[in-house]
Amino acid sequence: MASMSHQYSVSQTVVSQIIRETCEVIWDALYPLVLPLHTHKEWREIANEMNIKWQFPHCIGAMDGKHVIIQSPQHSGSAYYNYKKSFSIVLLAICDANYVFTYVDIGAYGRQSDGGVFKNSLMGQKFAQGQMNVPPAEEIYEGSSKYPYALVADEAFPLSPYLMRPFSGRDRLSTEQKIFNYRLSRARRTIENVFGILAAQWRIYRKPIIGKVETIENIVKATITLHNWLRKKDISNREQSFISAGMIDEEANDGSIIEGN
Repeated sequence: MASMSHQYSVSQTVVSQIIRETCEVIWDALYPLVLPLHTHKEWREIANEMNIKWQFPHCIGAMDGKHVIIQSPQHSGSAYYNYKKSFSIVLLAICDANYVFTYVDIGAYGRQSDGGVFKNSLMGQKFAQGQMNVPPAEEIYEGSSKYPYALVADEAFPLSPYLMRPFSGRDRLSTEQKIFNYRLSRARRTIENVFGILAAQWRIYRKPIIGKVETIENIVKATITLHNWLRKKDISNREQSFISAGMIDEEANDGSIIEGN
């Protein structure tokens, strides 16, 4: 902000206001498009992709929290001081198999645990109350028992009908439990990858962000929506290229058949 202030001959207050307003507009414009509420059909599509890519059935997303490092806010005490001995706000997020954020909660105090943030968040309360349109329990394969659709997360989150976590105690696990933990960890790794992609795309995450907490929250919101916009565009472009390639192959095959006749 200081360098931009000198470059454009405006005060740092004006620069901060422009950044905040721009991030708010980005969030308001893209949020309905890239972070919509999901229906039963869309949850099933997410679960199908998670099963195809990571072999974990009935998984409707991977969840974890990321500490966004900030400069200590004035008069905040230890509210933002986290276990990593830095100040932060928590970005709690759920993603699908394509590294797209599906639901996010932004701005919790850094001192809170991921499980506590999820419990107190609006999306956590809606999951607990059954208000997230998650499909009812269904068979994994024909003739099997019915199993619920659930999120996957690490040991920081409590086990529940809509949230699966690994078995604890590595040395005393059975072979089946070790295989379950391995499969769950593979599926859960997607959210870690998303956070890595986010930090690689937006370099502001690589060092403590200086600004008011409200401004920082708007910055995080803007990067989340832009990330989803770019991921969805990339997925759409790849699908179109596959369709175009398939049409070209079909035309080539038709031509070769005609020539052969």
